[in-house]
Amino acid sequence: MEIEFKERNPVHLEHYTGLPSLGAAWIVSARKVGGEQIPIVTSGLSLRDRLGFLKIRLGIGRNRYTVPPGLYGIGDPDSRSPVFVTANYKMSFDILRHDLKSVHGWILVLDTRGINVWCAAGKGTFSTEELIRRINLTRLSQIVSHHELILPQLGAVGVAAHEVKKRIGFKVNYGPVYSRNIQAYLENGRKVTSEMRRIRFPLRERFAVTPLELFPALKYFPFFILFFLLKTLLLDEPLILCLQDSLGLLGAVLTGSVLVPLLLPIIPGRAFSVKGALLGLVYSLLWSFSTAQSLTNTITNCLIYTSVSSYLALNFTGTSTFTNMSGVYKEMKVSLPLMIPSLMSGLILYWF
Repeated sequence: MEIEFKERNPVHLEHYTGLPSLGAAWIVSARKVGGEQIPIVTSGLSLRDRLGFLKIRLGIGRNRYTVPPGLYGIGDPDSRSPVFVTANYKMSFDILRHDLKSVHGWILVLDTRGINVWCAAGKGTFSTEELIRRINLTRLSQIVSHHELILPQLGAVGVAAHEVKKRIGFKVNYGPVYSRNIQAYLENGRKVTSEMRRIRFPLRERFAVTPLELFPALKYFPFFILFFLLKTLLLDEPLILCLQDSLGLLGAVLTGSVLVPLLLPIIPGRAFSVKGALLGLVYSLLWSFSTAQSLTNTITNCLIYTSVSSYLALNFTGTSTFTNMSGVYKEMKVSLPLMIPSLMSGLILYWF
């Protein structure tokens, strides 16, 4: 079925850079609308898509995992079909299209620089200005007749609905937190229930994102090994001490980047840096006791390991739905001036 609109300036396929001959495997056809070919995507996820998820979970090429911004269709959309807005982070796009498998609609992809909806809203790329710009570029008002948009709830902080309505006449509706509830949302007359508003971050989801903090941290680990080795050689100490110190630091990295996220709800305190410091202190004492460290070495371990664990836990604020942007900035202003002197003091004690 074709939808034809008159008095339409076509937006050519060059706007969908990176989609050779209309497509990657997830583009199955094109819909001609007023002389423009709009890609129609599949709701099915291929093995390559799922491997891409795994790759991104490991922190590989995360900033380059994108789809071109623009307008896409799914199913058999027409002028009355709903319009769903998302980010051009491919994982966000893929999850949405997968959850729209029984829906005929349009997907408006904003240019968020490859950042997911929640983070992009906080950073200002999933924004009022970008939404208005993308609506105008795709000439969405000539494609749909209802002038309504469905945005993810986690993008609300970045988009002023009244401003969009005032400037271009599109009404913004905030849908459920999870795209898997979209079908129920549509069947409920586009009304969001309290259950659809509820944000959860269970153990399974926290475990899934721990590699995003762990693997970037491990990239710097060889430099610390060289640091420990240098001290061992200069002071003519047994090489076993270099290994011991390296393992001790590795434990602190795992504590901050893995244990803190997994135990997040049960660790005392609200600030992530505090949670990381508490767990890091417990780890430091256990490590020092198990390796029969002297009092000076125990203090050194507490200063270094607690700082490392606290910093990595603070980084997790960018991965968790437990936080908001203003709270993160406030926590950084308080915690970083404490972490840095603690770490430096520990390193000085380590050498002397």
